Amino acid sequence: MLEKILIANRGEIALRILRACREMGIATVAVHSEADRDLKHVRLADESVCIGPASSTESYLNVPAIISAAEVTDSGAIHPGYGFLSENADFAERVESSGFAFIGPRPETIRLMGDKVSAKKAMIAAGVPCVPGSGGALGDDPEENMRLAAEIGYPVIIKAAGGGGGRGMRVVHTEGSLLNSIAITRNEAKQFFANDALYMEKYLEHPRHVEFQVLADSHGNAVCLGERDCSMQRRHQKVIEEAPALGITPAMREEMIQRLNRACREIGYRGAGTFEFLFENDEFFFMEMNTRIQVEHPITEAITGIDLVREQINIAAGEHLSISQEDIRINGHAIECRINAEDPVKFFPSPGTVTQYHAPGGPGIRVDTHLYNGYTVPQYYDSMVAKLIAHGPTRDIAIARIRGALGEIVIDGIKTNIPLHIDLMNDTNFQKGGTNIHYLEKKLKTNP
Repeated sequence: MLEKILIANRGEIALRILRACREMGIATVAVHSEADRDLKHVRLADESVCIGPASSTESYLNVPAIISAAEVTDSGAIHPGYGFLSENADFAERVESSGFAFIGPRPETIRLMGDKVSAKKAMIAAGVPCVPGSGGALGDDPEENMRLAAEIGYPVIIKAAGGGGGRGMRVVHTEGSLLNSIAITRNEAKQFFANDALYMEKYLEHPRHVEFQVLADSHGNAVCLGERDCSMQRRHQKVIEEAPALGITPAMREEMIQRLNRACREIGYRGAGTFEFLFENDEFFFMEMNTRIQVEHPITEAITGIDLVREQINIAAGEHLSISQEDIRINGHAIECRINAEDPVKFFPSPGTVTQYHAPGGPGIRVDTHLYNGYTVPQYYDSMVAKLIAHGPTRDIAIARIRGALGEIVIDGIKTNIPLHIDLMNDTNFQKGGTNIHYLEKKLKTNP
């Protein structure tokens, strides 16, 4: 058992990790920037260390400062949460070489799955279905790239091998715009990811985004906890997630569980991870793997009853998984709304002081947030300030519960996207289920 864990993150996920540690009797260290001295988890942690100014590059992305904080507090492990350094293989390597346990995958696995070209090759080798594409990095030969696009069939999408967050990708509908799109995307990839490697895939026009949660230990055991639908997106950023995904039959789910558990064993995966797919015409196509805990992990916890953060910590301590695939049962339906500090119409960030905060309640309601009365939301970081989760025996009941919770929650002093969530819960197409990844963007353009 780990005795002390340093939490290398901020906000709601840092508080979520702290609560799991408390439940397990593990001491906690909160690292924070100068702007985050008043975060709730910083106040609640056993120890806290300021690691730099407000800028994330000088604080939450400052590897030497984080390692130093772990050393001076005699921590045994570092939990990176999500975002920041959570999928940075060099950071994971530095953590382990410094003598601490990294609560996440091995560095070599992060590198393998962090590069979309090598990840796709690994998945093909493991028998996981992938989108038809280049099968490797694009070269510089214009004629070969045009031939490849014609073979795949337009439209195609050009993606940065090291991309993420909606950047480094461009859809190409015609041969005439292919070469220019490749050049622009390559420049963007080099600028944002310091890696100009690109690959090409068939562009699916009406897919849903369906992802599968996995856990694997260092003893060769792996389990899959079912799937989530994350298709309600704006600018490639998830807005609403739900589990399980509509239209996935038990036979489809079972086949994917077997494939993904095998893939985890073949790549030597360790920890929590998520395989992300595009789903169209009853077929799955692998996109990428997130080698960390996900923002939307609470809905999987709701329908399975399994504490994913607790499992992460136990795995990092070298323990076996506490569950087998046969133990996993899907119970009811869960929905999560990401609540952001932003204008609900123009989506501009809305930092400021929370003058009043009131959490909703009732059966099946969970709120993951670091907000409290008087807390000042800083301007320097991601705008998400809360996650509202509803669980019920059916999808209709889960929608009804989250609609009620959205009407109860109070966050005054800043603007939030709660009105957008209320609108979506009343949207007839969302209520029917199965909307694709383009639905929200089209809805916002039609009804600004």
